[in-house]
Amino acid sequence: MLNIIKSKESDALHIALEGRLDTTTAPQLETELKASLGDTDKLVLDFEKLEYISSAGLRVLLSAQKIMNKQGEMKIIHVNDVINEIFEVTGFSDILNIE
Repeated sequence: MLNIIKSKESDALHIALEGRLDTTTAPQLETELKASLGDTDKLVLDFEKLEYISSAGLRVLLSAQKIMNKQGEMKIIHVNDVINEIFEVTGFSDILNIE
């Protein structure tokens, strides 16, 4: 299960994820991002309560990063050790802006 908590903070779209980002929940996030990124020049993804990410979730992050590369910036905050390790093993830590 994945909860997506979305808020606008000045010029930034802030999306907090809670739960698991996997094959069953990745389409939910993808739909949310497609609907929200149109006029956004700063995307902040908060992973404080994200427990797990699968390759399907990584794919959604990659496509969001490609969109944001064209229109602004994307950063990921509050990444826990488990997810950080996944980012490092997959090389995503080199392409994503993780704080």
